[in-house]
Amino acid sequence: MSDPSHEGDDFAKARRGRNIALALGLIVFVILVFVVTIEKLGASVANRPF
Repeated sequence: MSDPSHEGDDFAKARRGRNIALALGLIVFVILVFVVTIEKLGASVANRPF
C-alpha cells in the first residue's frame, strides 16, 4: 500500500475523483433498484390487508 502522507497532489486528486465516481455509481444503483422494486410491486403495496 502507498503511504498517503507521501503522495503528491496529483495522486490525491485522482483518488478523490475515483471515490466520487464510485459514490455516484453506488447512488445510481441504489436508486435504480428502488425504482425497479416499486415498479414490480406496483399498487399492491398500498392495498395490503393488515
